[in-house]
Amino acid sequence: MAERKRADARRNEKSLLDAAAEAFVVAGVHVPVREVAARAGVGVGTIYRHFPTRADLVVAVYRHQVEACAAAGTALLAESASPHAALGRWIDLFVDFLVTKHGLAEAMQSDRAGFQTLHAYFLERLVPVCDQLLTAAAASGEIEAGMAGLTLMYGIGNLCAGAGVPGYDARRMVALVIAGLRRTPQ
Repeated sequence: MAERKRADARRNEKSLLDAAAEAFVVAGVHVPVREVAARAGVGVGTIYRHFPTRADLVVAVYRHQVEACAAAGTALLAESASPHAALGRWIDLFVDFLVTKHGLAEAMQSDRAGFQTLHAYFLERLVPVCDQLLTAAAASGEIEAGMAGLTLMYGIGNLCAGAGVPGYDARRMVALVIAGLRRTPQ
C-alpha cells in the first residue's frame, strides 16, 4: 500500500509540475496557485504539501523541465528523420523551457546562491545534450562542425529574451538560426 501511495504521489507531483509549467508559460510564475491546482486536477492543499512556497514550486518546475529537456535529446536522435531534425525539435523544447523560466530570477531574487546553483545545474545537464545533438548533425554532414552547445544555447537564450514583447516571435527567430546551421551543398 505504501508503495502505491508513493507511485500516486509521484504521479501527482509530475501532474502538478506539468500543470504549473503550462500555467507559467501562459500567465507567468505569479499565476494563482488555485489555477495551477485546477489544471493539475488536485486541490490547493496538495500543491502546498508538495511545495510549501511559490519559490519551491518554481524551482521544482525548473528542475523538472531541465530533466525532461535533457532526457529528450537521446530520444529525439533515435526517432527523428535526421540529426538536424532532432536538433530542431530539441531546440523547440529548449525554447519552451526558456519561456517558462522567465520569472525564475524574480521569484528567487532573495536567494542568489540558490539561483546560481540552479544555473550551474542547467548548464551541467543541458550543454552536453546540445553538444551531442550538434556532434551528430555535424557527423551526418548536415551542419558544419565546430558549433559549441554552450554558444548555441546562449544565442537561443538571447533570442528568447524578447518573448514577452508583442509581435515578437522568438520561436520564428530561433527556427531561422537552426535553419542557418544547415550546411549548404558545394
